[in-house]
Amino acid sequence: MRFVIQVVSEGSVSIDGNTAGKIGRGYVVLIGIGKGDTTQTADKMIRKLMGLRIFPDENGKTNLSVNDVGGALLLISQFTLYADCRHGNRPGFTDAADPESAKSLYRYILDKCSETGISVAHGEFGADMKVSLVNEGPFTIILDSQDLA
Repeated sequence: MRFVIQVVSEGSVSIDGNTAGKIGRGYVVLIGIGKGDTTQTADKMIRKLMGLRIFPDENGKTNLSVNDVGGALLLISQFTLYADCRHGNRPGFTDAADPESAKSLYRYILDKCSETGISVAHGEFGADMKVSLVNEGPFTIILDSQDLA
């Protein structure tokens, strides 16, 4: 599983010209779900996401979590995080989870993040979405479940 986490002052996602989700300060998180990912993988990634201290404190040091700053999450499913560009010029996606499994895990992630009490907005699995954001810093973190203990 892969999360691309962007610290934002605002973010939104629209589908067919209609706003599907919108947040102020928080994280825009692009979520890639790979073959073999499970709810246990998702739980591990969510714990890391919620625990990250990447917002600046009063001294400008990255010491605060999204909860600490009263932030929100905008969660976007993005299978292209599993693009394999090693051969040729057209990416392959054989490492991405099948759509049914990925949709189920994406739904699980939405539910689990909502259970933390934080405000959660989201896109629509499989839709053609337009994502807008104002990245603060810019500050972007890539989490890969393969790299987490």
